[in-house]
Amino acid sequence: MNSQGKCIIFSAPSGAGKTTIVHALLAKRNDLAFSISACSRQPRVNEKDGVDYYFLSVDDFKQRISNDAFIEWEEVYTDMFYGTLKSEVERQWKAGKTVLFDVDVKGGVNLKKKFGKQALSIFVKPPSVEILEQRLRNRNTETEEKIQLRISKANEELLLATEFDLVIVNNVLEDAINEVAQVVNQFLNS
Repeated sequence: MNSQGKCIIFSAPSGAGKTTIVHALLAKRNDLAFSISACSRQPRVNEKDGVDYYFLSVDDFKQRISNDAFIEWEEVYTDMFYGTLKSEVERQWKAGKTVLFDVDVKGGVNLKKKFGKQALSIFVKPPSVEILEQRLRNRNTETEEKIQLRISKANEELLLATEFDLVIVNNVLEDAINEVAQVVNQFLNS
């Protein structure tokens, strides 16, 4: 893969607020481009293929793994794959953009290893696991079983926060957005 541009990697346990922070950052800067991840899950109500994710069947995802089409990929839950397509990153770099990733924690660690100093990796941490659970419940998109699965996974993911360049605690959303914007400015101007 042609490794020429910079990238910013955001990871967090589900419900920590990373996607909200990512969207705020994208709205402030036109030199950033969102890397659309591929996944094998069904779209949520307001999600669109090719905008929020590239929604692939499990078989198609596995075929692309075999074809070495991904920079990184992860089977997050059984038959629920997420990954970053090489073609997506190359497309954004060719357009002169800094690629912004919104990925699961293991994906974030893998991307940082892949891109090294070309990448700034940011872990968005919830103020507590209890607040994280409440945020997941407030979404009203998950079954009780899925909420418990996400909480269990969050406890594991929090242990990986030290693998990232920066940890931002999302207690007050506006403060977290401002802190991220400042750090991103420094990284892109260095």
